[in-house]
Amino acid sequence: MYEQSKLSELVRFARVDAGATVIDVYPGDGDWTRLFSDIVGTEGRVTSFVPAEVAHFKNDPVGLMRALAQEPGRENVEAVSANLVAMPEVTRPADVVWLHLFYHDLHTALMQSKGATAADFNRAVYERLKPGGFYVIVDHAAAAGPSTGDAQSLHRIDPAFVRKEVEAAGFVLDAESTMLANRNDSHAIKVFDPLIKDETDRFAYRFVKP
Repeated sequence: MYEQSKLSELVRFARVDAGATVIDVYPGDGDWTRLFSDIVGTEGRVTSFVPAEVAHFKNDPVGLMRALAQEPGRENVEAVSANLVAMPEVTRPADVVWLHLFYHDLHTALMQSKGATAADFNRAVYERLKPGGFYVIVDHAAAAGPSTGDAQSLHRIDPAFVRKEVEAAGFVLDAESTMLANRNDSHAIKVFDPLIKDETDRFAYRFVKP
């Protein structure tokens, strides 16, 4: 997670407010799910969506999120799992769909193992969001270029490529932020490399469903 000032700024950027319905896609350890749960309150709802493509991982991501949903005060959280493109079938209409350091994975063999593409998933997000809802993407930046090869090898993706793909699904770019930018990142090494881990150059986009 980030320092408190950046956390607060990201939440404001994502337009997550009390009473909102949020889908946290591929929630990892659940830090964002917990934060959103606290913010949306008893009138809101947070769905922790674990793609079936990763449900077999040794850390049992589905079990982790189900356990989180049973924590005291988490009555507004539900954990669900399904194939990526089946997300609209297992979640409720949302005000915000949140992807943190995950969009690049849509271009990896693992996430495409069940036949889903990034275009398929973006259409699924469009279907699930309410009109006026927000699709918020934060990810590791790759060097500019038309190839998505860095998504598999470096776990990075070109922000301009992301924007092009998401807009192709019908979304409109509502805002972008450089709050997580790092000009000292060469974009040439894997995000897990100790030289750059936790300090990668990151972009943040907020798209709106018209």
